[in-house]
Amino acid sequence: MEMRPFQRGVLGPSTLLPEAGHRGELQAILSSSMAASLAGLFLLMFLLFLLFILACRPWRFVNRRRSSTSPFFKVDDIEQPLFAENSVDTSEQCNNLARNFVEESNIQIDGNTSSPKTVGVVGNINSNRKHGFAIKKRVSTNFQVGAGDCLVLDVITDASDNLRVGQTLKRLAAQSLPCEGTKHIRWEDSSYDSKIIGDNGRTQISTLKDIAILRSSINLEVIAGPSAGLHCSRYSKDSTALPLTLGRVSPSDLILKDSEVSGKHALINWNVLKSKWELVDLGSLNGTFLNSKAIHHLDVGSRSRSEPFELSSGDLISLGSYSKISVQIVQDVEYELPFGVGIACDPMAMRRGGKKLPMEDMCYCRWPLPGIEQFGFFSIFDGHGGAGAARAASKLLPQIIVNILSNPEKKQRVITCCDASDVLKEAFSLTEAALNHQYEGCTATVLLLWFDYDEEMFVQCANVGDSACILDANGRQITMTEDHRVTSISERTRLSKAGMPLKEGETRLYGLNLGRMLGDKFLKEQDRRFSAEPYVSQVVHITKGRTAFGLIASDGLWDVISTKQAVQLVIQYVQTKERYEVPSENSAERVANYVLSEARTLKTKDNTSVIFLDFDLMRIDYRKHN
Repeated sequence: MEMRPFQRGVLGPSTLLPEAGHRGELQAILSSSMAASLAGLFLLMFLLFLLFILACRPWRFVNRRRSSTSPFFKVDDIEQPLFAENSVDTSEQCNNLARNFVEESNIQIDGNTSSPKTVGVVGNINSNRKHGFAIKKRVSTNFQVGAGDCLVLDVITDASDNLRVGQTLKRLAAQSLPCEGTKHIRWEDSSYDSKIIGDNGRTQISTLKDIAILRSSINLEVIAGPSAGLHCSRYSKDSTALPLTLGRVSPSDLILKDSEVSGKHALINWNVLKSKWELVDLGSLNGTFLNSKAIHHLDVGSRSRSEPFELSSGDLISLGSYSKISVQIVQDVEYELPFGVGIACDPMAMRRGGKKLPMEDMCYCRWPLPGIEQFGFFSIFDGHGGAGAARAASKLLPQIIVNILSNPEKKQRVITCCDASDVLKEAFSLTEAALNHQYEGCTATVLLLWFDYDEEMFVQCANVGDSACILDANGRQITMTEDHRVTSISERTRLSKAGMPLKEGETRLYGLNLGRMLGDKFLKEQDRRFSAEPYVSQVVHITKGRTAFGLIASDGLWDVISTKQAVQLVIQYVQTKERYEVPSENSAERVANYVLSEARTLKTKDNTSVIFLDFDLMRIDYRKHN
């Protein structure tokens, strides 16, 4: 049988291929593998190079050089305001707002209270009083400032969340820094600042002497960012506390936990020859800006001091990209106070797992009340659901008391009968009626202080909520407030008498732990157990021969410290560090800050405000007189 041509073929690799063919194939395979490996290595190196470039950001130096030397940089870009477009002419707006507020209603309240901010009423340094504090009254801004003037600043911080501790970050470019809404925050939202404001004219109290000294004060307040709530103040006459330094680390006077703020960033000092406050950059890495204009040296790598730049009321200072400072210059005429006053506040902003807490405490203190020269007003309002109700109440309630006491018959009745119960109850009632906050509320603790015609001092307190006030007179502790938390015995008794007892184990009403407050209109419409009726204390007579002090604080303090412990803290501090025999201008302020620091040490988780009243000064004067 004849076979076809392909039937004899064997499929598969030929056994007849020479050995050289195998070697060629192996070499080709090795060459292709090596080429692929080299290509992968080059690709990996290129990616690492890109990551290195992104991490180093060398273009920032180019941007800085262009921003400082470019001929196309417009003047308008430098001088543009630090606010949003809808905030036109904000500098004038802020000044006019402050001016109208003081001149028309004669009340000054600044929004929140912070690290701790400490606001003290500082007295006459030249006075023979050992704890003389001062009342300030506003002077026309066209008055020629003297050598004893001072200035007020507010710090606004808006720091990034993803920053490492201890690192000074370099900003991307030295451009105009936006500051939308800062003025609005200062006057409308910030509530970390309360001042003692003097009234025009002489008082009827012989212990208040018109010393006719013009001065001003510096107040730095951090109201946003990681250092929200920090507050620092200085006075032009207090040369030992000047210059005021700003930085990220100690020993700066105001320490800002902002990674773009240098260790020693800038300073503010009083120029005696010019009677002006001046700002100096200390060679900071990220620069200092005054109204968006760079005052630091624009040369890359230059770390030398800048020339001093004069500050004016309404200026804004920016440290790096985030921290911002609002500048307010206040010229005051001092009047000597017969007692010391110290105020300290802290939002405790980082206590809840890094969550930033808004400052909802409001403090308002005034001696004397405008037109009511024998009366003073000291108060704390602790808001919940927002700061709106507390802010409104802190403006309304003192003005309503002024209106009530402007009635000669009511004022005379208080002085003659030594009882202001009716005035306080009426003021709380009218304040509650005027508030229109449906979902916001606040506590209110008010200490009314007055002198009779024999120059004897009396105090009486009214409150709703859980911000407490205590007095210590000759070692005897007097509780001036009542606890209105739902868990308190007094509040459960009130509800039971009203025929609306709480259920067993019930500790809150509609999520609130308070039974009495101002505001919260929606809740009061839903449940009649909520009330705004205040508790009014008995009148306490503070004589000149007694050792006495008062302490008002929000629940941030009382959550971690009992009233007995607070009294012991004050006594301990006075005995060990603040001897009353040693003249001190800010003793009351230091005591308030010491009590606040103890609450911080005990890790309180709520906004904390403290007002300390030092009546012991009257005892010192009494000894001198005798």
